[in-house]
Amino acid sequence: MVAFLLEMPKGGDLHNHLSGSIYAETLIEWANERNACVDPKTYYLTPSLKLATNEPYCPAPTVLAATALTNPVLYRSMVDAYSMRNWQLSGQSGHDHFFDTFDKFDAATHDNIGPMLAETANRAASQREIYQELMFTPTGAAFSAMLNSDAVKAIKLPDNAHPDELVALRQALLENGLAAAVKEAIQQTDEAEKKRDALLGCSATSKAGNGCHVTQSYLFQVLRGLPREVVYAQMLLGFELAKIDPRFVGLNLVMPEDYYVPLHDFRLHMAMMHYLRSQYPEVHISLHAGELAAGLVPPEDLRFHVRASVDTAGADRIGHGVDIMNETNPDELLDDMAQRKVLVEICLTSNDTILGVTGRNHPLHDYMRAGVPVALATDDEGVSRSDMTHEYRRGVEDQELTYADLKRMARTSLQYAFVSGKPLWADAITFKPVSDCAGAKIGESATAACQAFLDSSEKARLQWKLEWQFREFEARKWPAKAGSSPAAAR
Repeated sequence: MVAFLLEMPKGGDLHNHLSGSIYAETLIEWANERNACVDPKTYYLTPSLKLATNEPYCPAPTVLAATALTNPVLYRSMVDAYSMRNWQLSGQSGHDHFFDTFDKFDAATHDNIGPMLAETANRAASQREIYQELMFTPTGAAFSAMLNSDAVKAIKLPDNAHPDELVALRQALLENGLAAAVKEAIQQTDEAEKKRDALLGCSATSKAGNGCHVTQSYLFQVLRGLPREVVYAQMLLGFELAKIDPRFVGLNLVMPEDYYVPLHDFRLHMAMMHYLRSQYPEVHISLHAGELAAGLVPPEDLRFHVRASVDTAGADRIGHGVDIMNETNPDELLDDMAQRKVLVEICLTSNDTILGVTGRNHPLHDYMRAGVPVALATDDEGVSRSDMTHEYRRGVEDQELTYADLKRMARTSLQYAFVSGKPLWADAITFKPVSDCAGAKIGESATAACQAFLDSSEKARLQWKLEWQFREFEARKWPAKAGSSPAAAR
């Protein structure tokens, strides 16, 4: 099955945290290259100090990360600490071990956005993905200077912030450095893509690596566990960036939904999104919501997060949505999401290891029965020690998905991607093409009208590429298996 699923075209990965997509082995290499220090008991990475001789120095009890390269016990312990490998032996819950990894390896990812983009692009290509939406937060000195301006520091948002207070803070941010923060974010992204392309060999004078053929777009990730004024400033930066730079196709709120600040400020965050969405109606939103399970939070906090994300914040997509059946009037909410075409990004591996939700306890089939669009995603493939192929395998083994289900999800991932342009499919349920391409052999040969349509839409071109991949894949001879024949899903 793995060989079959590895070669299966998978469309796009719409839920991928860039820092979490990096495997621990790469993080250790980067830590070594930077002469970083590691605590041999906690495995936290920190920058090294400089001696008078300019040699790196690690104060006790830390040692140079290079030590791990000749110390197998330290090396494998660092791999376990930076990922979910052997998490059952950590003495922590899957939830706690997962979220604790990021602070431990954070020092290895600083200024490494380009190499991170390259690694995940290469892996996506090996999984037969053609599109990614990657979450990261390009902020720096200009953003900090904006926050520290007197006009911005003077405004404090209460729990129930009035719209006028949100208007005032937005104006203060716009007048005191937001343009510089946007410019800096664009520069960071330019530099990262330049490094990515160099690592992948994407220049016109070289043979392009496979990762060069993966289209990468970005979601500005807002760290919702920070002070509310900082959260609001990040939201505004994300909206402004998406308005100006087409590489940023939307934004998302990240950090554990069950932590104190995200829980306490949840309604305020939704009100912030509601106001900013009214100012930037063209910007897309995908929100982590319902990444919760019974017992993780009080029952009351299982009742409204998905609903508020859809109704108040106006989310176009939902990430996870695991607790949907605990929401107030869940069937009504499911019907509403189906009618609005709010896609749910399904992350089976992380839902298992973080929340312990698998099999019949997972709401995937509830979404499917209600007609809510769904697509599989990796979430944090490096930390989870997974990839898109194994998300598909989990879909088959844990959720009893057929080839037809998987093919539909691959197509759906591109239909609801935030990439620019009109979709190829006029009907995303029957996959009926738009009128311009009605007479074309989809994925094979385009009529003049269809080619003109494809030329006008990046999304449609990606969808056409996926259909070409499916034609090639389904033309191969695969061992027959009841209910899973590629030919049966055409």
